Amino acid sequence: MRFRRNLNEAEEPIELNLIPLIDVIMFLLIFFISTTSFIEEPGVQVDKPQAASAKLLEKNSIIFAVTSDGKVAYGGKEIGLGGVRPTVKRLCAKEPLPVVIQGDEKSSFGIMVRVIDEAKLGGAKDVSLATDKG
Repeated sequence: MRFRRNLNEAEEPIELNLIPLIDVIMFLLIFFISTTSFIEEPGVQVDKPQAASAKLLEKNSIIFAVTSDGKVAYGGKEIGLGGVRPTVKRLCAKEPLPVVIQGDEKSSFGIMVRVIDEAKLGGAKDVSLATDKG
């Protein structure tokens, strides 16, 4: 039995196998991509009114926010009432999408009606108002 190693012997090269590591990384990447939800939020905080008949939001929809002082926003940026129709027209070019308007509870009814009208003129499939389930 030989327990000591002779320093004159040639050492075997160490081989590091990276294939299992790459497999694990790809599995984690696929897992995180498939479990992430991509729902676009308007970026403006509004206090929505409550409604008993509220339904869940469709994933592919255009979301506008109307603040209490009458400003209209899309994607966190203020676009104004004049920007609603071109935005809907651009996003509905391939297929008509539903539009959801998140109106503040203290916002003017007139501005809400004008936003709904501009969205319909832009080619929206369906226009809804967002509420909190009450």
